[in-house]
Amino acid sequence: MDDGAGLGHAIDGGEANPFDVPDDSRPHTPSLTFPGFRALEKMMALVQQPPFERFYEDHRAAVLGELRRLLGPQAAEDAYQETFLRALRAYDRLRHADNLRAWALTIARRVAADQHRRRDAEPEAPEPSLDTRPAYAELGELAGALPRKERTAVVLRYGYDLSYAAIGAALGSSEQAARQAASSGVRRLRRRMQ
Repeated sequence: MDDGAGLGHAIDGGEANPFDVPDDSRPHTPSLTFPGFRALEKMMALVQQPPFERFYEDHRAAVLGELRRLLGPQAAEDAYQETFLRALRAYDRLRHADNLRAWALTIARRVAADQHRRRDAEPEAPEPSLDTRPAYAELGELAGALPRKERTAVVLRYGYDLSYAAIGAALGSSEQAARQAASSGVRRLRRRMQ
């Protein structure tokens, strides 16, 4: 058989002739047209990751809802920001973009767990008292009816935590006189409160 190209090569009778192609309008299988191409497009769409801004817009409501459920409304705001900061740092290294929602929620749950651990590790701060005035201001009101020397001695000793020597110097007297004035003032206050 002749090769059909005029080159003089012989073609074996059992071998297919490369120039013998049926002329029909329907696609040959396997083909990347219509059904096959659509399947490939779907697979490629799963692999491609969208820009971070679109990822953020698509998943911010789900992340905030999950964080509010786990932490409550107050702590969720900080955790929300931390979640998307972590996501942004890792976004360019992300290998599989097939389930970005699950990835974002996983980060959110880890941030919530970190906040729970920190909260458990921190000692509880004492609750502030309703009266947040300094001790000297509170004592000034209580000792207002005391004689001047006793009032000064009580406020300086128990409001400012000064030594009796410093109080004596402030009063222009001795350490012993300052001790007696503070003691006398406290006794008067106790009698008045009973």
